[in-house]
Amino acid sequence: MRASAMVRLSAVLLAAASAVACSPRLLPGTDIREDRDTRAIYDRVLAYREALQRRDPQAILAMVSPDYFDTAGTPEPEDDVNRDLLAQRLPADLEKVDSLRLDVTIRKIEVHGDRAVAEVFFDGWYRVKTAAGAVPRRDSDIQQLRLRKLENQWLFTGGL
Repeated sequence: MRASAMVRLSAVLLAAASAVACSPRLLPGTDIREDRDTRAIYDRVLAYREALQRRDPQAILAMVSPDYFDTAGTPEPEDDVNRDLLAQRLPADLEKVDSLRLDVTIRKIEVHGDRAVAEVFFDGWYRVKTAAGAVPRRDSDIQQLRLRKLENQWLFTGGL
């Protein structure tokens, strides 16, 4: 290889290496820039998934803010859930689930100060216990999980 070709190749390789080194770090499996907050929220969503798969209401409630409130996306107040009602219903709801596998894709995380929204695609396979036996189910949905940073940790304020 001639010296001029060697110099050009070295320049191209150096430019490529510099571009890669300057690229922002992304959260695994996403196009979301990684920083302290997005990483903590990403980890919180995955911890929620794990607790849900274990059917562990106490672990889930430990991730929920005292000011949790969810309207279930409807204007009617009958289906609204606050933290106390979530704590009351969650153990019984999880008891009805025989097995659960949940795939999660975190599509977007938006942080605004001490508040954040994680847009998450859930794909779940589970069996519900009934008097006639376990009934297999599959649900897929996009959810907006709302979070708030309290005492240096991100907690869910809605969307579960």
